[in-house]
Amino acid sequence: MPFNSPLLIQSFLDYLKFEKRYSAHTLTAYQTDLADFINYLDTQFGTVALKDISHGLIRGWLAGLKDKGLSSKSINRKISALRSFFKFQLKKGNIEATPMAKVISPKNSKRLPVFINEAETKRIVESLSQSTEDWKTLNAKMLITIFYATGMRLSELISMKEKQIDFSRSQLKVLGKGNKERIIPVSKMILKSIREYQQLKKAGFAKTNDFLLVTEKGKKIYPKYAYLLVKKYLGQAGTLEKKSPHILRHTFATHLMNNGADLNAVKELLGHSSLAATQVYTHHTIGKLKDVHKKAHPKA
Repeated sequence: MPFNSPLLIQSFLDYLKFEKRYSAHTLTAYQTDLADFINYLDTQFGTVALKDISHGLIRGWLAGLKDKGLSSKSINRKISALRSFFKFQLKKGNIEATPMAKVISPKNSKRLPVFINEAETKRIVESLSQSTEDWKTLNAKMLITIFYATGMRLSELISMKEKQIDFSRSQLKVLGKGNKERIIPVSKMILKSIREYQQLKKAGFAKTNDFLLVTEKGKKIYPKYAYLLVKKYLGQAGTLEKKSPHILRHTFATHLMNNGADLNAVKELLGHSSLAATQVYTHHTIGKLKDVHKKAHPKA
């Protein structure tokens, strides 16, 4: 069977979607990566059979990507896509061995998460509370408040339904990557803001869906809508180069760690699958400890 067989690719994508329950974003990324590799093979070698794909062919493709300036992170994602694909083909009995066994992933350069300091965060929140409350401003307030209070991902918050809010227990049930559920506790003040938003939504729209946050037309908010609103108000934090909702997730985690939160607890709140992803936030905690040591220790 040729590697570029649409049936071969689609069966793999269906497996990721229905059995592994990968997100739509990951599915699109993997599909794009496979299409790029197919294009490389077709251009360089013509039609190649699945069983004839060797680690040498894959290394040649990856080397070309590196020469074009693609980052190690992007190359590693493409390796991950191919690794999953060939593992699936091995499971189905379409190949006897995976060519990925001899493909080594390049090391990612460690990039520290960008976050907003506590003083700037307070200033942004206060400016929102004092602004005129048209529906967009109200949504901006809800987005920034909930992002900072919970550390949720953008996809998690815009997909949040009202039934996921437990007012009696002061917690939110979040559906994360791979449809994994986690519980995030929230303050009475956050719940009060959510309740007020719900009341305004009920009064302002004759009919809405079950999603918590809606546009001024009463429809579920979408990623670009949320991104642009958050970016506008994060522009008030002058030290930031990036101004995306994910910055608030980093800010949530960093502020927790800097105020003594347990690493495992932060991992659970963020919905990370391993501690490795959460440990990046310890850098900022160590920095704060060094500052305390320098100011307080007589021999520092």
